[in-house]
Amino acid sequence: MATDIIAPEGLHDPTPFGYSHLATAKGQVVAVAGQYASNAEGGVDPVLAEDFDAQVGLALANLGTALTAAGLDHSHVIKLNTYIVGHSPERLETLARHIRGIWGDRVPPQTLLGVASLALPGMLFEIDALAVKD
Repeated sequence: MATDIIAPEGLHDPTPFGYSHLATAKGQVVAVAGQYASNAEGGVDPVLAEDFDAQVGLALANLGTALTAAGLDHSHVIKLNTYIVGHSPERLETLARHIRGIWGDRVPPQTLLGVASLALPGMLFEIDALAVKD
């Protein structure tokens, strides 16, 4: 299977952390690595360390940037996986509000996992996606 690795302009260089943002399979299926509220160096801005709402918004914007690099947008997403530190009904509603703001009533399937922690200090939310080109 032919795969291509894509490094989206506008997102940090993830290779020092041991991953790539995007991979395409046969030019049709696109896997987007976990996106979070990353700054240009790949860390979480300390100002956002306790702001779950802002982290979800920035992670979804980063997901959009990654999709754009593959010539796609949010409408191409067929599956989401989300990870929430300190999951609660309030955090679920925050996530749902952001998801509805992007996908409206046509949201892709999603698996949500409540976790104790994520890869870097300050990360409260992460989202990865599977998308398909038309």
